Amino acid sequence: MVSVHSDQRQAAALAPESVKILVAGGFGVGKTTMVASVSEIPPLSTEELLTEASSGVDDLAGIEGKTTTTVALDFGRITISPKLVLYLFGTPGQDRFWFMWDELARGAIGAIVLIDTRRLDTSFAAIDFFERREIPFVVGINHFDGAKHRYEPEEIRSALAISPGIPIVPCDARQRDASKLILIRLIEHAMSRLPVEGEKASA
Repeated sequence: MVSVHSDQRQAAALAPESVKILVAGGFGVGKTTMVASVSEIPPLSTEELLTEASSGVDDLAGIEGKTTTTVALDFGRITISPKLVLYLFGTPGQDRFWFMWDELARGAIGAIVLIDTRRLDTSFAAIDFFERREIPFVVGINHFDGAKHRYEPEEIRSALAISPGIPIVPCDARQRDASKLILIRLIEHAMSRLPVEGEKASA
């Protein structure tokens, strides 16, 4: 007769490991779009209409057609393999909501920092946030249709002073396959930052 505890242990062994990942970046870079494109469940979104109250507060230069904004977070889920499930948390992009980032980052194994090449200056705060907290991250170059130029990853690295070991990946946040690939790249990067067993023992 199989005990209840034995059943519970077997269920725990078969359950996939779940990890938390942030999708971050400046205002209007495509965070909500990426979470929605790759999530296997209907994503939870806290987008609200932009109103007159945000006039002069939110910088819409270059994204004048944007009509909504994330005021708390986006949430989605994707199963990478039978052994790995990712929970995605999209961060709000405006300065006035940055106080939430510390809480959202708690327990995350890493982050995707999306950038819009038309507005590179909106990327510095997110990059600085993860560098200061030593949270692994990759940079996703989200190509927008209205961009006049397509920049190579190394051009972006130089412009944003990104460390050589941080992956920079061109992507299209609207495309599920592209979003999935950058998630896998982040997992690989985060795992490469983990100490090996020998290093743990000698630490």
